[in-house]
Amino acid sequence: MTYKETLDWMFGQLPMYQQKGAVALNAKLDNIVHFCDFLHNPEKKFKSIHVAGTNGKGSSSHMLASILQEAGYKVGLYTSPHLKDFRERIKINGKVVSKKYVKDFIGRHKVFFEYNNLSFFEMTVGMAFSYFAEEKVDIAVIEVGLGGRLDSTNIITPEVSLITNIGMDHTQFLGNTLKKIALEKAGIIKRKVPVVVSETQPETKVIFNLIAHQLKSEIVFADKEPIPEYETDLLGAYQKKNIKGVVMCIRQLQNLKVPENAISAGLKKVVENTGLLGRWQILNTNPLVVCDTAHNKEGLQLVLKQIEEQTFDQLHIVLGFVKDKDVKSVLGLFPKNAKYYFVRPSIPRGMDASQLQELAKEKQLIGKAFKSVKKGVDKALKKASSNDIIYVGGSTFVVAEVV
Repeated sequence: MTYKETLDWMFGQLPMYQQKGAVALNAKLDNIVHFCDFLHNPEKKFKSIHVAGTNGKGSSSHMLASILQEAGYKVGLYTSPHLKDFRERIKINGKVVSKKYVKDFIGRHKVFFEYNNLSFFEMTVGMAFSYFAEEKVDIAVIEVGLGGRLDSTNIITPEVSLITNIGMDHTQFLGNTLKKIALEKAGIIKRKVPVVVSETQPETKVIFNLIAHQLKSEIVFADKEPIPEYETDLLGAYQKKNIKGVVMCIRQLQNLKVPENAISAGLKKVVENTGLLGRWQILNTNPLVVCDTAHNKEGLQLVLKQIEEQTFDQLHIVLGFVKDKDVKSVLGLFPKNAKYYFVRPSIPRGMDASQLQELAKEKQLIGKAFKSVKKGVDKALKKASSNDIIYVGGSTFVVAEVV
């Protein structure tokens, strides 16, 4: 198979949560354990940091990787989902895995995948672990895909675990309260492995303390620690919370030395070192066009607060969602005085723009529906003056079409 044929097979034959939703979820670890046994347990051949959370885990993972690169280490980075190219998920020192490796890995194990009915995510996790082991990385930063306890990445024993913000997302899988969701995220805590929590939340603190105590794991709440201010190239005031968790996580590493200058330099060069996209990313300056992958209540609240702090004449919002989100609850967060351009991301799960337009009307958000993200953005650019702001977001898949 060619690289394109390989990707078509991966995306088409095996259901993927990002494309199809609940039908693709395989909430158990049996398959990934079996696959990694078949691969001679590559996950045991490199050090790792495990990162979970509702918001901030992607940015935090990239920050960690950048800092470790600045400290001189060969650093693997596994994240999801990708925005433009599947290979964004698997990187070493900011360089994506080669097309040849992806093609050869799938071709070599295709019979195994079909016979054992592995999910897209299980295949991808096994691929990342094999790649990092073969390339002999010093350490890999591994981002949880969904939840924690039953996520396919949760077969590693990391040097330290990091849990970022906890919010109401994927409630159909993880539970409908913050405590239930925290229990799933706390599933990445391993016996006698230190865990850092970026943000102290009253509803979740008791859960994390309880699980850490049971497993004899040291626990640190980063926002309660005396951590100096750091600069970062990741825009958005909300990154300050992520920075505290990341710095505390680095400080918990026992077997790798990371000097202070590597922390400072790594935080200033996250995008350059790791290629992170879609976090308060500026696409144009006249007018200012910003996109952000925030897609749940807690994340969107932070982004909308960031927008409020800008100076502008008129706000234009290009907005799209997927069908299985609680869209009604998040629409209430958006300002009524903005001009809206409702769009449908180009995936099967994409919510119809006209349906979104009707739901938005109930919240007094007025705008027009467009059949594609591009058409919505083009219209906003035509309508906006040089002193306006255009925000593009609502879904990772909307942002993927504009970066």
